[in-house]
Amino acid sequence: MVNTFSKQSQIACQSEYGTLKKVVLCEPKYMEIKEVINDVQKKYKHDNIDQNLALAQHQKFEQTLLNAGVEVIKLPPSKEHPEQVFTRDIGFTIGDQLFVSQMANPIRQGEDEVLAQWLKENKISYHNLSKYSIEGGDVIIDGPRVFVGISDRTCEKAIQNLQKQLPDFEVLPIPFNPKYLHLDCVFNILSSKDALVFPDAFEPEVVKHLSSMYDLIEVSENEQFTMGTNVLSIGQNRVLSLPVNSDVNYQMRQHGYEVLEVDFSEIIKSGGSFRCCSMPIVRQ
Repeated sequence: MVNTFSKQSQIACQSEYGTLKKVVLCEPKYMEIKEVINDVQKKYKHDNIDQNLALAQHQKFEQTLLNAGVEVIKLPPSKEHPEQVFTRDIGFTIGDQLFVSQMANPIRQGEDEVLAQWLKENKISYHNLSKYSIEGGDVIIDGPRVFVGISDRTCEKAIQNLQKQLPDFEVLPIPFNPKYLHLDCVFNILSSKDALVFPDAFEPEVVKHLSSMYDLIEVSENEQFTMGTNVLSIGQNRVLSLPVNSDVNYQMRQHGYEVLEVDFSEIIKSGGSFRCCSMPIVRQ
């Protein structure tokens, strides 16, 4: 059963790996590659998306979350927004504050308005980041640190603006090759000690800096393409990952993680996986 968001619910997210309690999803009912906006979509633009298969895989993803005790909140899908399944990008929670993104690509503009309308209807306060483009896929939180990727979707002025709104946090701009779309496609934090990284996306000094903070589990080029870094941690060392990313899954298990394998092969054709398809509102 999918629950609705209680007006009294707490907004809280201090990390990428605390126990996930509430999350925003959107079914890929109208998902298609209408306009190629990333390198992954280039490969699949002629095949496009089997919407029925995408829906079935997304339902399995949702059921896995429900089975783990996660409350699922679902935004209404719209024909006007073929990328709407990637709810992570349209907003993000840092501490007890919820931010609504400013989408950079025209085909995704308007998704943020769907989220903002839902928040208004449920009387949930939020910050609208409408001045400069910033997307949630570039925002990764770990306690007092907030990593924000500098990409074609998130500009430096937006990062500076976010720092002003988060005086109690250290906002760390992370430059990477923007061909990889968002920071969470090449870097993801599993715990206070471990992180996944595709090192080729960064300059060596950036990798060195990240390695000073985390034990980095390297992802290969092949498994980066199949979204090996874009896993979703749901707490208590449990991680959702694709079966196809066998090396990443093996390495995570060697580091003590319980890997929950869910087939998401149709959805990743559009350039995002489990993290992209989930917007946490409450982690504990």
